[in-house]
Amino acid sequence: MNFLPLIEAKREGKTLTAEQTREYVHEFTAGEIPDYQMSAMLMAIYFRGLNTEETTALTLAMRDSGDVLKFPADSRPIVDKHSTGGIGDKVSLPLAPLLACLGFRVPMISGRGLGITGGTLDKLDSIPGFQTLLPAPKIIQLVQRVGCVICGQTQKMVPADRKTYALRDATGTVPSIPLITASILSKKLAESLNALILDVKFGTAAFMPTQADARKLARAMVTLGHQCGTNTRAVLTDMNAPLGRSAGNWLEVTESVACLDGQGPEDLRELVIESAAHLLLQTGKSKSITAARKQAADCLESGAPRKKWDEMIVAQGADLPVFNRKLKLDSTAQVTAEVLSQKNGFISKCDARIIGEVIRDLGGGRFTKESRINHDVGVDRIAKPGERMKKSGALCRVHAVDLNQATKAGEQLKSAFEISAQRPAKSPLVVRVVSA
Repeated sequence: MNFLPLIEAKREGKTLTAEQTREYVHEFTAGEIPDYQMSAMLMAIYFRGLNTEETTALTLAMRDSGDVLKFPADSRPIVDKHSTGGIGDKVSLPLAPLLACLGFRVPMISGRGLGITGGTLDKLDSIPGFQTLLPAPKIIQLVQRVGCVICGQTQKMVPADRKTYALRDATGTVPSIPLITASILSKKLAESLNALILDVKFGTAAFMPTQADARKLARAMVTLGHQCGTNTRAVLTDMNAPLGRSAGNWLEVTESVACLDGQGPEDLRELVIESAAHLLLQTGKSKSITAARKQAADCLESGAPRKKWDEMIVAQGADLPVFNRKLKLDSTAQVTAEVLSQKNGFISKCDARIIGEVIRDLGGGRFTKESRINHDVGVDRIAKPGERMKKSGALCRVHAVDLNQATKAGEQLKSAFEISAQRPAKSPLVVRVVSA
């Protein structure tokens, strides 16, 4: 095809047809359109935007650029969850086995982190023997047998998004809402889902800094999800403070298991139950959100999701005895050090961005996609806003490679916390639900 007239049309703000979109996505994926021309199209989309029909066409064309998972007929709905990313956001790990125990099939295709945002696959890589790269037939087999799988995107799934994202990063067009929406949903729609819950975060450590920005993105994705035939809903959640009390790959695995054992932090438990409850409601398995929350909480407390977790990680290659021995260790890092408060009062701020930057600098995150991850470093025992703090009490604990690294991280972490004389008002974790 002659791609240049389409670029010019989009620069002029004209609407492209679904057929034109399918054709240029297909040809770009096949290598018939050069990167510099696709970069020009991405810039045109960034400045001119896409309407709902164009975004739908782009999403479906990207989905259909590679393999789409096809599951056999089954009474269990196929569901998944996607988060826009944050510090300490480990919800996917306990949520997948919980959903399987609630009668769902969960082909959870996840990604790796870049910058300060942790990736689900990086957390799972800290489990001895766990395999995150699975071929499509294996994904389908495990979902049918176990009920859930958490793994990476195969090489043949949504290749158009993989190629396009690299150009978006290079051309500064990542913040485009139509492009974000198409990127996220094309991968999720390739799972052949019946229902999808989106966790759209806002705050200092979120991709969307304000609640208004997050709501705009959530509305775009929910609308598009329904346009593409998937029952989609979003929750807007606060990412000014970390989720849970641990951040860092292995530390988040241990906290996820604690959640499954009924001992995890309250905010993590809340978001896991909230995500499951909305999927119960979206698929007709529950008649009200109150009943759905109780159903999810009762299941989580039954112990069945903890057993399902063990079944899932073993099915994906984990050495369970070694994993359980590792869980019993206080730390797998070479050095741990507490960060102490300089005064009495109440925690009024716990800046998730600073904590994320510290973990990245410790080696627990990536500066580039090629960076090697240290799975054992991180921060845990994090004091949360509203909690009373005594002078010389622990604000958090650092897990580091050596004492010098721990000392430097500790000094940085002190700036993440603010202490006031009065207890601050409690902010809700989930501030809004966006549905069709």
